[in-house]
Amino acid sequence: MSDTPIQSRERVLSGMRPTGALHLGHYHGALKNWVKLQHTHDCFFFVADWHALTTHYQQREDIERNVYDMVVDWLAAGIDPEQATLFIQSRMPEHAELFTLLAMSTPSSWLERIPSYKDQVARDRELATYGFLGYPLLQAADILIYKASGVPVGEDQTSHVEVTREVARRFNRLYSPEAPILPEPQALLTETSRLSGLDGQKMSKSAGNAIAMRDAPEVVEAKINTMPTDPQRVRRSDAGNPAQCPVWPLHQVYSDEATRAWVQEGCTTAGIGCLDCKRPLIESIQKEQAPWRERAQELLADPKKVHWIVEVGTERARAVARKTLREVRGAIGLAY
Repeated sequence: MSDTPIQSRERVLSGMRPTGALHLGHYHGALKNWVKLQHTHDCFFFVADWHALTTHYQQREDIERNVYDMVVDWLAAGIDPEQATLFIQSRMPEHAELFTLLAMSTPSSWLERIPSYKDQVARDRELATYGFLGYPLLQAADILIYKASGVPVGEDQTSHVEVTREVARRFNRLYSPEAPILPEPQALLTETSRLSGLDGQKMSKSAGNAIAMRDAPEVVEAKINTMPTDPQRVRRSDAGNPAQCPVWPLHQVYSDEATRAWVQEGCTTAGIGCLDCKRPLIESIQKEQAPWRERAQELLADPKKVHWIVEVGTERARAVARKTLREVRGAIGLAY
């Protein structure tokens, strides 16, 4: 991989908190879009391990394993380190420096008004830390230090991109009004920002309703077959309504139009049973996962290769970050 950015392409940046092996919600909510973007943009994708500490600062035992499990899933899903830059946030002290410099001029009220901050602190007072309060500003530093023009996010994350835009706007107005240094990024919305889990709610590892990207075929089959279905279908002969069934949202992602029509007709007329409905869904998910598991096995057999990919990406990211920091320091008056 070249150690210089692809200058002819617009740059995008996105990151994920390392929670371990990823599930189908991560793939359809982010990774699928990343794989597409790497062919058209200069992509920087990072492991947000500092962000993980904002909510799980007491849980340090598994963080290293979680970091590399996640990177393996990125690579298995089709992220190409020859086309995209992969790196680890905590290896980049430049992010922390820009975060500190931006903090000097960012009103604290901007951070206090973030809905997720108020809601989560109300539920858990252990989260009332400076790190958790400041994570939107750290997120802004993550984006701005690479001068990303776009940030791939789901609809529920657009407010964080807006904070980043406000931070960049204020910095430019204060320190470089004639020639803005920090561009204001745009949110690039993903097609499927929310994937339903096994219970019909948003797929989440913490909720225990997830299908992992690398789940074995028999595990996928067992999970889908035990999913609850339309409560109206007490008996096989009862007609159902797909709109009330937790399985239906997965069909909308994984099944083609003909299969969905077959499910709709069969369910509403009791022409098929719930296990019949689940069979094409199981097969579609297993087919999607097969190349992921194959690529992951190769990577797990050669962990040094994964570490090397991250090291090379981190050094490339550092070259870009240092250039931005020099410009920021100069604008503030710290170029001495």
